Amino acid sequence: MIYLSSDSICKADFNIQDQDLLYPTEFLNALKFSGLPSHILRLKNGEVVMLMRNLNQGVGLCNGTRMKITQLGKWFVEGEVLSGSIIGDKVLIPRISLSPSESNWPFILNRRQYPISLCFAMTINKSQGQSLQHVGLYLPKQVFTHGQLYVAISRVTNRNGLHILSNDDEKPNENKVLNIVYKEIL
Repeated sequence: MIYLSSDSICKADFNIQDQDLLYPTEFLNALKFSGLPSHILRLKNGEVVMLMRNLNQGVGLCNGTRMKITQLGKWFVEGEVLSGSIIGDKVLIPRISLSPSESNWPFILNRRQYPISLCFAMTINKSQGQSLQHVGLYLPKQVFTHGQLYVAISRVTNRNGLHILSNDDEKPNENKVLNIVYKEIL
């Protein structure tokens, strides 16, 4: 199923007359912002997606919650929660209006779209607080922050579910990953 966003310029932000003529819908659709879903969202049943916004923190629908898509409707997306406090529950995800927190454009974009993105991989920071059965950790360089390796490795629930690929050009023949600890801080 293909879902297209509805993009517009925030009417309260207009400081130039006919600003909507300066930035046609096709131009707004082509804009990409960090933390905002794309204009075109292609989804299939069974795909794993991640919420990009807090929808209902009390229930457990928070930014970073992973779900497997179970049904794609014309006006909704249904998913089975894979992480968090409501694992196994089926939830409906509505379209919501989103705006980027930071922008270099002289207007504020309003994008009405499902607040989800495909979740084939995630950063170490995004995985924090989750428990996963299988973790594949790709390290093109040594980890760069104290505790980052610990956070990445401690996400997996079973040692057999952890696989690490270290592809460090500086130490190509070593089968090691450094856990950087600054003793001066301790």
